[in-house]
Order: sequence, then C-alpha cells, then structure tokens
Amino acid sequence: MEEAAGTEASFCLQKVTITDDSEDDYQHEEALQSALSSEKSVSEVPETVDDFLCNFLVRLGMSRTLDCFQTECKAKEALLKMQKERDFHRMHHKRVVQEKNKLICDIKRLKTHYASYEPVLKQLTEKYQSTLRQKMLTSLERDRAVGQVTGLQATLQNLESGRSIQIPVTKAGHECERKKGLEGPTQKALKEARQQKIRDAESSSYDPVKDPMKKTSKRYSKDSEFPVDNQVKPYLACAKEYTQPLKSGVYRLSNTLKAHDLAVSCLALHPRKNIVATGSDDHFWKMWAFPNGNIIMTGEGHTDWLSGCCFHPSGTRLVTSSGDTTVRIWDLSKGKCILTLGGHAHAVWDCSWHSCGDFVASASMDSTCKIWDVNSERCQHTLHGHKDSVNSIEFLPFSNTALTSSADKTLSLWDARMGLCAHTLHGHLHSCNHATFNMKGDTIASCDSCGVLKLWDVRKLGPVASIEAGPHPANQVVFEPSDSLGDIDIPGMCPHTDITGRAVALASDDGTVKVVQLKSGQLSSLAGHEGEVHGVISDHKAEHLLSGGADGTVRLWTREPACR
Repeated sequence: MEEAAGTEASFCLQKVTITDDSEDDYQHEEALQSALSSEKSVSEVPETVDDFLCNFLVRLGMSRTLDCFQTECKAKEALLKMQKERDFHRMHHKRVVQEKNKLICDIKRLKTHYASYEPVLKQLTEKYQSTLRQKMLTSLERDRAVGQVTGLQATLQNLESGRSIQIPVTKAGHECERKKGLEGPTQKALKEARQQKIRDAESSSYDPVKDPMKKTSKRYSKDSEFPVDNQVKPYLACAKEYTQPLKSGVYRLSNTLKAHDLAVSCLALHPRKNIVATGSDDHFWKMWAFPNGNIIMTGEGHTDWLSGCCFHPSGTRLVTSSGDTTVRIWDLSKGKCILTLGGHAHAVWDCSWHSCGDFVASASMDSTCKIWDVNSERCQHTLHGHKDSVNSIEFLPFSNTALTSSADKTLSLWDARMGLCAHTLHGHLHSCNHATFNMKGDTIASCDSCGVLKLWDVRKLGPVASIEAGPHPANQVVFEPSDSLGDIDIPGMCPHTDITGRAVALASDDGTVKVVQLKSGQLSSLAGHEGEVHGVISDHKAEHLLSGGADGTVRLWTREPACR
C-alpha cells in the first residue's frame, strides 16, 4: 500500500521520488515546492489533488509544508477575488470616463449656446433699466402736468366767477406761493439777526484782512437770485393736517437690499416717489425703488468715495459730494453728470439743494461751506466760521437759512444770501456729526460722536433736551414726518414744548438704528446690519425707515402696529 502511494505521489509530483525510510524533511519540502512551481498553474490543479496533497502531508507529519500549502491556497482564492473586483472597477472606471467625456461635451455646447445669447441678455438688461428710467421720468412729468391742469382749472373757475387773480411765478421744484406778510418764527428770528448784521456791516469800513466775510461777491449776468424769505411753507399745512396721531407701533425688518460692494455712505429720498438714492465707497451712486428693491439707475464719475447725495426739489436731478473734493450734478433723464463743481481744498462731506432748485450748498473737511449757483456754475459765497471740519449742511425748506454741524462741537445757522453766520449753537461736548430741521422748521435735532442726541429750539436759539444714545458715535439723525405731539414729557425738556415729529431715528456705529420716542423718551434699537450704520432716512408717510451700512446693504424697516 505504501509502495502504491509512493508510486502515485511520484506520478503526481512529476519525477519526485519519496521512499518510506526517507526522514529528511528538507528534501520533502524542496520537492513539494518544485512541484508547485511547475508549468501547470495552480488554478488548473483539481480540488481532489489539493485534498490528496493535504492528506499526504498530514500523514508524513510535514506541518510547515502543509501550512505553506494552505496559505498559498487561500492566497490563490484572494487573488482570484481581487482580479474579479479589479475587472469590475476597471469596467466601472471606463463607464465613468465615458460619462465625464459626455458631460464635458455638453458643457462646451452649453457654453457656446450661452455665449450666443449673452449679447441679447445684455441688450435686454439695458432696455429694462432704460424702461425703468423712462417710467420714473414719465411719472414725474405726469405729476407736473396734473399740477398744471389743476392750476389752470382753478384759474378758469375764478375767471368764470368774475374774479381777477394773479398767477404767481414759481421756479421748477418751488411749489410754494410767495405771499407777503406770512413769516414763520424761524424766519422772523433769522431776519432780525440778518438785518442787524447788515447794519453792522454798513456802519463799519471793509477791511479784507480783518474781516474777509464782509466782502460782497461780484455779480454776474447769469447769477440766480435767492427767493424772498417770506414765503409760505407747504410743510406747515401738511403738519396741521395730522389731527389724529398715527397708530403706535414698532419697526420690523421687511427687506434687505445688497446695494453696493463696499459700504453705503449716504441715502437720499425722492421728493415725491418711493425712490431712494444711495452713495457708496465704491465711487458709484444708485437709484432704487422701494419696497420691492428694483434698481433704476447707476452713476459713476467720482474718483473717490461718495459722502452725500440729495435730490433736486423737482426730482429730475441729483447732487453728490465726494472725497475727491468735488460736487457733481446729475441729470437723471440723461443719466450722466452735467456739472462738476470744484473749489474745496479737502474732501466734501455733505451737500444739499435749495428749495428753489438754483443753489447747492456743500460742507467740507477744509472747515468751510460753499453756496453754489447752478445757473452761473460758480461759487457765490464761501462760509467761514467753523474751526474744524464741517460734517453736514442742510437748507431749511422754503427758506434761505442753512444749518451746519461741525467737528468743533457747534452748530451754525447761516444766511445763504449774504454768506453770513446768523447764530452759533453751543452745547455738544464732542464732534457734531449731523444736524437736521423738523417739518415745521422750529426744532433742530443734532447728534455727536459720543451718541448724544440734542434737540434745539430755533426761536429761543437754545437746547431743549439731551438724550444719551451712546456710547457709540451717532452718524445721522432724522425726524419722523408725523403729527405734532403737543405737550411732550422728556427728562430735561422744557414743559409745553411742541415738536413736529413723534420719533427721531439715529444711525449708530454699533450696527443698529436707534429710535427715540419723543413723547416718552423711550429708546429702542433695530439690529440687523453687520457693521456701522452710516445713514438713515424716513419715507414721506412715516411707514418705513431705510438704513445704509458698512456691509453694503440697505435695509427697509416697516412699521407694524403694536400688540395690545
């Protein structure tokens, strides 16, 4: 039996002879390894042969060889499995490559298709912006025509009734009738101060070294005339129409508009429409419709950041001021700059239109203000008096009075016709960043770099209230154009003080818009901006606040009724 087994093993192992009395394990292992490395592959050896070899090695006690043989069998199975997985992944990779090539071809085709439509899209975008601009201008022309028709109808009715009337001559954007004998308290006080200045100037000789402000400007044929300062203010009638107080409520964020790539530095409200103009550090100004946020127009031309903007009283022009020391006037119907005014030595911080539409005022870092005649395109007066940067300037509506705030901690009231300072208001302990009139023109609100809000009585030419809204700087202040409050109760305010505007909004450096309720003195904050808030304005109906900040956004805050 052992001889037969030896013979079969010799046949299967191809010329390897194993005898019974062979006890050399090394020779048996060498023979087995040479048999496994023969020309016949392992995968072709039948499983019965594997079993036979395993039994044979067990009988001979060749454990090391048996372990190697079994390990090689397992390795063979693992190799076969990995070969199958390799083939599968290779096939999957080929399919992915095919899909990728197909997608690349589709992308190239789509890019070519998009490139063919890009000029058309550009044309449609330009047409859309042009249509919006024409729509706005058409609306303005319609309002102007309606006003003329209304005036003509009134004239015809008076003619038919047999009464003779005199039609007042008014300039574009100056909608008030110039009646004699109708002066507000502000005009009376300023008129007396102006007359006193004139009498003092006439009684003394002119010395250009000692008092350069007394010098009278040379007149030119194209110079415009300031309107008489005894005209009726339509805002007074509007304020008296508010017999019922508005419903109390709070402001909620209703829309966020990404207006510019850099900080929004200034805001201006259209005199008639729900349109806002924004200026930015990116050297651009833009016009937007709110509350939907559609862009109407974009203007470029300044070579540095914009600091201020203001609409013409008719709404057809825009004036902008910039860090490039210039003031530019833009024709909105043409969408381009029609006049550049230069003369300041340093950056211009603010600008404002006169109600007649013929004059523009500018405030500069060079401690001066200038009154520009748009028609003659020259500076009529340079206002000297502040000892530091002049941060804001504003005309009292339908008046020749200008209000300025300065880093020298003072406010000043100026007679724009003479270029003289009528009065200086002292009280702030820090740099004054902004000041504005209320609707009636008898109260001034100002804010400083420590967040202090002050209210001033123009008739008494003194402060009436001071409200702490700091410690962060307040950049702009605006009255809410609502009804008269009658008697209000603010700590530190004189009793029985009448102020038009029930709330004041402040743009703060802490990223919030602070709303001060003047009746109660309550202070609330509207948080939303990611950075400083540079400007805030209120719409005509006191339903919205708009704020612009360092994050390049304009945020629309809508008044909601308070929950009972």
